Amino acid sequence: MSLLKGIVIRLASTALAFWLATLLIPGIHLYTESIGEAVGALLLVSVIFGLVNAVLQPVIKTVGCAFYLLTLGLIALVVNGLLFLFTSWIAGQLGLPFHVDGFWPSAVLGALLVGVVTWVLGLILDRD
Repeated sequence: MSLLKGIVIRLASTALAFWLATLLIPGIHLYTESIGEAVGALLLVSVIFGLVNAVLQPVIKTVGCAFYLLTLGLIALVVNGLLFLFTSWIAGQLGLPFHVDGFWPSAVLGALLVGVVTWVLGLILDRD
């Protein structure tokens, strides 16, 4: 039961972070008519984002290890922005009403905001 609780908390905190990103960052849009549609779309986008990060980020970090060392980790901002933009593209292909206009500043700032908000919520909600 604890594993399921942790997954639900992580999913909800990521969806909340995406919702905040649509409110605070110009260029990140959620085109819905009702609150129910918005919640469903944000939950699905959160699942997509989690899957994209789980599958691609370890591969990118392994292949690009030298770039992480050369840039002292700043390349992570670029990688996270690209993964955020890729999530938007997948959501568009699936017909979800979530869209990111471009890489800079929308995707980079969106990924940064989602990362910080989910980290803070994880500290507060104590997923363990």
